[in-house]
Amino acid sequence: MADTAAPGDGQKQSRRWWKIVLGAIVALLAIMVLGVVLFASFSVRRAFPDVDGEVAIDGLDAGVEIVRDDMGIAHIYADNPHDLFVAQGFVHAQERFWQMDVWRHIGAGRLSEMFGETQVETDAFLKTMGWQHVAEDQYSAADPRDQAVLEAYADGVNAYLGSRSPSELSFEYTVLELLNHSYDPEPWTPVDTLTWGIAMAWDLRGNMDVEIERAMLLGTLPADQVAQLRPPYPGDVNPYIVPANELVTNGAPSASIHAIPGVRTALASIEDKLDLIAAIGVPGAETGIGSNSWVISGSRTDTGMPILANDPHLSIQMPSIWYQNGLHCMTVSEGCPYDVVGFSFSGVPGVIIGHNANIAWGVTNLGPDVQDLYVEKVNPENPNQYEVNGQWMDMDVHDETINVAGGDAVTIQVRSTRHGPIISGSYGSLDDFSDSGIETPEPYVIALRWTALDENPGVVPAVLGLNSATDWDDFRDAVQLWAVPSQNFVYADVDGNIGYQSPGAIPIRANGDGTLPVPGWTDEYEWTGYIPFDELPRSFNPESGYIVTANNAVVDDSYPHWITYDWGYGYRARRIVDLVGSNARVGLEQVGSIQFDSYDLSAERIVPYLAALDSPINAVLASWDFGNQIESSGAAAYNAVWSRMLEFTFRDDLPEDYWPDGGSRWFYVVGQMLENPNDRFWDDATTPDVEDRDAILQQSLDAAYADLKGWFGDNPDDWHWGEMHVSTFRNQTLGESGIGIIEDRFNRGPFETAGGGSLVNSTAWQATESFETFWLPSMRMIIDLGDLTRSLTTNTTGQSGHTDHPHYDDMIPLWLAGEYSPMNWTRAQVDAATESVQTLTP
Repeated sequence: MADTAAPGDGQKQSRRWWKIVLGAIVALLAIMVLGVVLFASFSVRRAFPDVDGEVAIDGLDAGVEIVRDDMGIAHIYADNPHDLFVAQGFVHAQERFWQMDVWRHIGAGRLSEMFGETQVETDAFLKTMGWQHVAEDQYSAADPRDQAVLEAYADGVNAYLGSRSPSELSFEYTVLELLNHSYDPEPWTPVDTLTWGIAMAWDLRGNMDVEIERAMLLGTLPADQVAQLRPPYPGDVNPYIVPANELVTNGAPSASIHAIPGVRTALASIEDKLDLIAAIGVPGAETGIGSNSWVISGSRTDTGMPILANDPHLSIQMPSIWYQNGLHCMTVSEGCPYDVVGFSFSGVPGVIIGHNANIAWGVTNLGPDVQDLYVEKVNPENPNQYEVNGQWMDMDVHDETINVAGGDAVTIQVRSTRHGPIISGSYGSLDDFSDSGIETPEPYVIALRWTALDENPGVVPAVLGLNSATDWDDFRDAVQLWAVPSQNFVYADVDGNIGYQSPGAIPIRANGDGTLPVPGWTDEYEWTGYIPFDELPRSFNPESGYIVTANNAVVDDSYPHWITYDWGYGYRARRIVDLVGSNARVGLEQVGSIQFDSYDLSAERIVPYLAALDSPINAVLASWDFGNQIESSGAAAYNAVWSRMLEFTFRDDLPEDYWPDGGSRWFYVVGQMLENPNDRFWDDATTPDVEDRDAILQQSLDAAYADLKGWFGDNPDDWHWGEMHVSTFRNQTLGESGIGIIEDRFNRGPFETAGGGSLVNSTAWQATESFETFWLPSMRMIIDLGDLTRSLTTNTTGQSGHTDHPHYDDMIPLWLAGEYSPMNWTRAQVDAATESVQTLTP
């Protein structure tokens, strides 16, 4: 009798087979995932540079030693300047070539060659600006010594590029290969270096964004309310950097160009283009530019010698914008004058901020008004002509080609007037401007006048001069060459002197103050020259014993030249001056604590008004010390209220593009409004009622309390500022891809973070977005002129630009904690901390 299967046996057997098959599939997938992980790990690690042993490269005159310390900071020792800068180019390429490559494509308007058609619009604007052409002119006009340095640096970069395939240069190229099979990095050129210098000048450009905002708001609000939102610098409460004697006042714009509806449309189109630049990761392209630097004379320090501190504030990114290194001539002489350590930009030779054996210097953004928007009348019969003093003039017109990865090349037409490139992108009639009483122009365009597009030497000559300067006079000779971007330079030397100099090309205007777009069809608003260098503000060994710069106003209204109306509002400077001035003797530890200070001066002003109202939050604020530490419940409560205050007070009155994002201006604006409980801005225009100050403050308290309960619960002990305020360091290209597995590979964070906007520890957040850090101290540096070996630094991320490298993110814990590592200076210090030694030979 044949065997028969019991009912269900077939189904059980089938299920068993499916389990086997599924198990095999899972195992196969696991093997595949493991393979992908191992391949990715291999791909990542093969991009790590070899930093030990001997490497022969073309172009050297003698051997060069590269010693990296335990933080990965490279110290380069050479017999001559040529070899020194060849080696610096080689080291930058080893650690940061992807960063360099992306930066040069930004500066040249060539992002589409890497990332495809999504970047065509961005490239079109960048090519319209013409930065690469300006850089080409700078190189052609450069001193032979500066050309030789740029060429040596490029030779070093290319020596490294020639030794590796793209995937061996950086893991990003392996990922890019999936999107762009044909991309191969070109050799580096001196123009690439200079182009990026102009891109950085754009980052620190001045007040063009504010000029556009002011003009746009004048089409929405009465002039007095627009002025209320951009008040003058509060010099009665916050400090100036340098006092001046007298002021020559320029006239205000007489034509209300801002009120013309068509012009407002064109300005909006410019804003869209500025947003594109911010989106591609130009460092610091967002608003809120700020930095701290100060120098304290020996009369106020515990060593009797100066201490200099600097922490430039830029957008958060991965890796850091800064690369720390030392450049050391084996024998310092007139022929080889460099013995300097500090912070460099990858792609640029020399040390931007740091010290040598004799002097130290720090930098913050001066923020002068070096950009003007001109409304140009266009010939209705010929769109390539514009009016000048009643005559039609031909525009400069040429074509630019944008090569697009995976697509066809795009040709654009670039037009310029005597003022500069036309950046509005549109022009049209103004038929709807019938009630203005102002003669409306015919079709028009908007052109940009900017000092960086005028003839200037770039930053390299100034950097080389600073690196080899031996005293105050040498220092001033060097910064005199620093045309753009204009900066605040603080100075100290080993002889005990301290000083300040503001350099840069700052225009003198025939009329106007640069706060609004002006007519371009007459000479009435032309630039007549630049402020002479010897008339720019400076200070040397002031009686106060300190100099503080924190983007506050440099001079008061007695200064005889116009620099800008749009200063930062001085809260960080006020706090630093208070702390420095309150200590009879300041040491490195105190200076470090000042750099990490998170005291909120705005809260001193606002909290008493909140305390008069009824809210559970007030119990928390009553015991708060106004510090924004990670664990602070008071900081969590206050910042939640502050964000809601800005929302409820201004969003009903302002276009969305101009909603308050927080910061020192809004500290001051709201502080002034508190004195007037019936200010028009307090009223909520979306309701039939007329709200006053206390109604909006109460609404803000109630909403913030609901927010905090929703996030943390109703126990204030569980409210922690650090859980709201986090920092995520993102790769500015692939780290913003929207693909989680790729972003996780390159980005680091989120990390709980102390500080806040317009505090000394300026880890700024945007009230229009979230409490996440978008702006931060991009490095911190403290230099002891009494003993340079005691100097301290920290970077935000790490030296390496290679994801998963030990030095990719090893500085983040130090930066978060407000701690430092030694700024190794002497050869003995470097040798004691040595991690690797590499020798380059001819």
